[in-house]
Amino acid sequence: MNDLILTFNTGSSTVKIGSFEYDGASLHKSAKAGIDFAASPLRFHMERGHERLDLELQSGASADIVSVLREVFDKLSSHIDLSRIKAIGHRVVHGGDVFAGAAIIDEQSIQAIDALSAYAPLHQPKSLALIQAIRQLFPEIPQTASFDTAFHRSMSDTVRRFAIPREMHDQGIKRYGFHGLSYKSIAHQFTGLEPVLSKGKVVVAHLGSGASLCALDNGKSVDTSMSFSTLDGIPMATRCGNIDAGVLLHLLSQKDVSTDALTDMLYHRSGLLGMSGISGDSRALLVSTAPQAREAIDVFTLRIAGEICRLAATLGGLDAVIFTAGIGEHQPAIRASICKKLQWLGVELDETANEANVFRISAQSNRISAFMLATDEERVIAAETLQILNTLSQ
Repeated sequence: MNDLILTFNTGSSTVKIGSFEYDGASLHKSAKAGIDFAASPLRFHMERGHERLDLELQSGASADIVSVLREVFDKLSSHIDLSRIKAIGHRVVHGGDVFAGAAIIDEQSIQAIDALSAYAPLHQPKSLALIQAIRQLFPEIPQTASFDTAFHRSMSDTVRRFAIPREMHDQGIKRYGFHGLSYKSIAHQFTGLEPVLSKGKVVVAHLGSGASLCALDNGKSVDTSMSFSTLDGIPMATRCGNIDAGVLLHLLSQKDVSTDALTDMLYHRSGLLGMSGISGDSRALLVSTAPQAREAIDVFTLRIAGEICRLAATLGGLDAVIFTAGIGEHQPAIRASICKKLQWLGVELDETANEANVFRISAQSNRISAFMLATDEERVIAAETLQILNTLSQ
C-alpha cells in the first residue's frame, strides 16, 4: 500500500525529514527526523510517537550525499516500511519567475532549478544534490519540489521592483521573497483559527536563524522583507539584513576585500553574531550580561518593529501580528521587546499569555491583535506533493 509521503526540508546545515500518512482524505504526520550536517560526526535524530532516536552516522561530514542518504534510509527502514512511500517532496528555496507553484521533478524542472542556483548559491545546490541522490537510490519514486518564492508571486510589480535600470529588472534582478512555505502554513492555519481576522491586514514574523516578515492581505502575500537574496531585510543569526550598498562598494574598492570574503562576512559573520561578538543565538544573548549582547538584541527587535511598520504602509493598515518559527514561537522576551516598540501603533501584549506561549498573546480588546502560531513547512510540502500527484493522475 503506497500511502506515505516523505518530505525533505533542506536548510543551510540541516535536513528535516517528515513522514505523512495519507488515508485518502487527509494527511497525518507519523514521524519526523533530521540530519545535522553541522555535527561531527554527523547525527540522525527521529521522533515517531513515543520513540526518540539520536544516532551517530558512520558517514563523515565530507561523505558523498548518496552514502549519507543510503545510511539514513537504512535507519528509517527499521521504523518505517519504505515500500509504502508514495512520493517524496522537497523544499527548494528559489523558484524565480519560472515556478509559480510546486512541480514534479523531471529533467526539465531539474535544469530550471539548477539555472536558478546563481540566485541562491548557498541553498539551491544542496537541494539539487539531495534530489539527484534520491533519484539514484530510488528512481521509481516520484519526487516534487515546493518553492519558497512561489507564495510571493502575488506581490505587485511595484513592490518587486528595485530602483535600478529597467533592463536589470527584466533580467531578473527583483524582489522575490522567501520563507513562503512557512507563510503559506501560517495563512492556512490562521484562516481556520481566526476566519474573520485572517481576511484583514496581517504581518507574519518568521523569526529563526534565518528571519523575515511578510504582509498578508486576505491571506495573500503583498510584501516581504527579504528580496533578491536571503540576506535582505532584518538582521538574522549570522546574516546582515538590510545594509547600505555603499558599504559593500567601499569594502570591495577601498579595503580590497575579495568577493568570497565579503560573502562569508555577510552570510556567516554578521547579524546577531557580528554585532555581539558572542553568539548568533538570541537565547545566549538574552542571558548574557555583556552590553554588546543587549545591544544586539535591541538592534534586532528595533529593525523588526520598523519593518512591521513599513509592511503596514504597504497594507494600508494593520489588524494583527503573528510570530512564528524558532524565536517567534519560543522566546517571549523577543516578542515582548518588539511589541513594546509598537505600543504607539496599538499593539499591547498580555504579559501572562505571552510568557505562557499561547495562541493569542494580546488583550482581546486590542486594536491590533498579536498571536504566536507554530509553522509547519513540512505539511505544506506534503500537501503540495499530493496535489501534484492527483493532478498527474487525472
